[in-house]
Amino acid sequence: MSTEQKKFNLFDDSTIVAIATANGIGSISIVRISGAKALEIATKISQKNNFQPRLATLSYLYDSKNEIIDESLVLYFKAPFSFTGEDVVEFQCHGGIAIANMIVDEVLKNGARLANPGEFSKRAFFNNKIDLSKAEAISKIIEARSEDAVKLLARQLKGELTNFVNDIREDLLFMLAYTEVSIDYAEEDLPTDIFEQIENKMSKIIVKLENTLDASRRREGMIEGFKVAIIGKPNVGKSSLLNKLLNYDRAIISDIAGTTRDTIEESVKIGTHIIKIVDTAGIRNASDVIEKIGIEKSIQTINEADIVIALFDNSKICDEEDKKILELIDENSHKEIIKVLNKSDLENKFDKLLIDDFIELSTKEDINPLIKKVENILDSNTHSDEMTLISKRQISSVENTLYNIKLSKEPLKGGGLEFFAHYITEALENISAITRPYENDEMLDVMFGEFCLGK
Repeated sequence: MSTEQKKFNLFDDSTIVAIATANGIGSISIVRISGAKALEIATKISQKNNFQPRLATLSYLYDSKNEIIDESLVLYFKAPFSFTGEDVVEFQCHGGIAIANMIVDEVLKNGARLANPGEFSKRAFFNNKIDLSKAEAISKIIEARSEDAVKLLARQLKGELTNFVNDIREDLLFMLAYTEVSIDYAEEDLPTDIFEQIENKMSKIIVKLENTLDASRRREGMIEGFKVAIIGKPNVGKSSLLNKLLNYDRAIISDIAGTTRDTIEESVKIGTHIIKIVDTAGIRNASDVIEKIGIEKSIQTINEADIVIALFDNSKICDEEDKKILELIDENSHKEIIKVLNKSDLENKFDKLLIDDFIELSTKEDINPLIKKVENILDSNTHSDEMTLISKRQISSVENTLYNIKLSKEPLKGGGLEFFAHYITEALENISAITRPYENDEMLDVMFGEFCLGK
């Protein structure tokens, strides 16, 4: 079955239409058509036949009764030079769902059908206009809530991840091709240092993949928001800090220990970053069953957090509950920990020698030093040129690639080339899943092209 046949088994060749802008009232709405009949339909409802590719044409749009619907800008993108790779027409009409729906109705009457969710991007993929990594970036950039996310996703749209994957695919194909030649065409003259070349390439790929995974895990919060956990014993000022950060009273403040019995999560912007602030239940030896569950969830939240803000009460001496917090800090020393000595407006009773590198403040007054500290930590994690994966699917693919490459090292050393080829093939399929599926023909092309086999 040819590539073209496979493509049209996955979607038909009908012309599709959809509203490309969000519902609601705005200055413009965009109705997009894609398919072989796109230009024909545009000609019918505009009553114009002189559309030039990539030039905006001001035109009235008419319904089947020859009544004017709207005055619109019409843009024609001739195949294959369009987003989908097909003929595409966009009507940029006045905003309002009623107008856009009337245009869609007329397009449907003239032979199009409503597009399924994601079908424009799907057609772009099958027409080789985008790969899976770019499709994923498009989906996420639409939902992006921070400047960090937009900048990261724009890099992926530009093809950074595609190039990363292609470089690794090329090296793996090289290894696989030479291995298959060694197995099936032993009489062929091969470079004497071929296996040394393969080992060098493997080592470089392993470092590259490990660095990418590490950077991606550190910067995971760029898309959804970095998680910041506020911990401390009861009545230390956690809820006051949350309210101050949000600039409104989200959490109940009380002198009664155990007021916060569950975790409270809210999002806020700091600098260019979106963070998810989690106010946890006060950590203490609780007898109340519900409160115990809240404390357990607090400890879980700490494990999941990117940054932990540990609060201590300046006006009280360090007690067993504070020591429990210090133990948790030690257990999570691999995380970014910000220690805060709160209630600096009251008499100092807390032994400052017990905590180092702390911020002293009052949550009732100025918390800017803490905000600045959080921003600096986030800046250091985000403002870099490291390759970053943007989804669990991409991370899983890289993890599996790395796993199979590491498994292949032993068979290569021991001369088990069939097993080596098996693991490298698995690695190829794993890394290729990020952008486009691996096909065995690619390896054959390398074999016959590189070594002139089969002559």
